[in-house]
Amino acid sequence: MLWIPVTVGAAGLQVARNAFQRGLLGEAGPWGATLVRFLFGLPFAAVFLLVATWASGPISPRPAGAFFLACAIGGGAQIVATAAMLVSMRRSSFALGTVFQQSSIPLAALVGLALGEPLSALKWLGLALVTAGLGILGWPRRVVAGERALSAAMLGLAAGAGFALSANAFRQAALIVEPRAPVFAALATLLVAQAMQSAALAAWLGVTNRGALRSVRTRWRESLPAGFFGAAASGLWFTAFALSPAGPVRAVGVVEMPIAALAGRRLFAERLAPWQVLVLGQIAIGVCLAAIG
Repeated sequence: MLWIPVTVGAAGLQVARNAFQRGLLGEAGPWGATLVRFLFGLPFAAVFLLVATWASGPISPRPAGAFFLACAIGGGAQIVATAAMLVSMRRSSFALGTVFQQSSIPLAALVGLALGEPLSALKWLGLALVTAGLGILGWPRRVVAGERALSAAMLGLAAGAGFALSANAFRQAALIVEPRAPVFAALATLLVAQAMQSAALAAWLGVTNRGALRSVRTRWRESLPAGFFGAAASGLWFTAFALSPAGPVRAVGVVEMPIAALAGRRLFAERLAPWQVLVLGQIAIGVCLAAIG
């Protein structure tokens, strides 16, 4: 059951990472802020892997082609999901943006159904609760803000789909490279994936938005905390995925929501209406049912 405290730690560190990334969104844009997470997390990921290698003792890693393919798929999905999540936060709020990405659990259940994996009644109930909750949160309430509210919900759903795909891809990569040493396997996956992500995003921005790339380079001091918390959070997430299937891990990760609500209130002066708190509770119940039902 080690994966449970590991997941709780990952959720807390992820909130800190999101907070630092959100502060960089203005100048660097969503893709630049996403690059910060991976590029400035690389040195920390390398240190984490060195420590894990020393602590693991004799290991026999098998970095086959399937490992690098799984890293590439997971890394690409995570890039898109992270950028969508950051814009969703900007168009709604820090806490609600965090909630929208939790749709990764019911979306993963739908993908499983398409692949022939049956869903229990509790999973269907959880999916219905989460879908209804997201619809309530994203439904336009004013004509002026309607498009922003709806687009935030759609971006959040896209982020959830990307995170659902990346979680399963990273789990498969860790199982391929060294199933007998889950911590080493998770951190090796993290380092390879972040190196791929950094190279791909830097190349993309170099062609499409050099201003964002300059902003990332000039604000490196502010970016280091985002890189550290990003690498630490991802390292714990990957370790949890190596120890347990993605569904239960994402369910326990729901503890991120109340942490994000508190952080949003303290750091960004965001307040949730009572009805939003109730809907957040509904979504939390739904996510848990969808994962463990």
